[in-house]
Amino acid sequence: MLPLDFVLYLQIIIFLFITPGTPRIVIISYSMNYGVGKCVWSAFGDVTANLIQATLVIFVIGSFFSESSTILNIFKWIGIIYILYLAYDIYKSHPKNITNKEEIKKTNLSFFRDGFLVAGTSPKAWMFFPFIFPQFIDFNSNLLTQFIILITTYVVLDFLSLIGYAILAQKLIKWITANPKTINTISASVLVTIALVILYTQEY
Repeated sequence: MLPLDFVLYLQIIIFLFITPGTPRIVIISYSMNYGVGKCVWSAFGDVTANLIQATLVIFVIGSFFSESSTILNIFKWIGIIYILYLAYDIYKSHPKNITNKEEIKKTNLSFFRDGFLVAGTSPKAWMFFPFIFPQFIDFNSNLLTQFIILITTYVVLDFLSLIGYAILAQKLIKWITANPKTINTISASVLVTIALVILYTQEY
């Protein structure tokens, strides 16, 4: 049995995934600076955080997050601070040189951590999973099956979209090599803008 309005659910999450947000900006910058292979770890971190969020909302805390403005505000501020940190880190990093075999200083775990924290502290995600995600589940009929279908669809499409962004960014690697600070400056500026938008628009 498919969850309620599964086609509508697909349309909503596909729209979310093709819309550039914080995780995609980070993936683009990491692809430029470190290559697609390292972005896989950030993408794994992102979807792992989403899996935990969805599980907590449906099976553990229910509407707690949606009813607790204090918790949402804590996540809001953690997210803002971490986004600003990433903006600084990206701005100061050096774009990948395709002819340079210099060892990458960031570990796979650090890429995973960045993806996990960006998604895990995102107010947008904590609004999506408590408010929108449960709307597509019939809680009176086979909850576990519906949850597995919904979260598997979400995680797979999210992961593929993130890698798609990383691959697309790699297509521009020759251009960015000739303009080494452009993408970093743009990405850092976008992340700062996102942090400011979250600061002034996310009220709980």
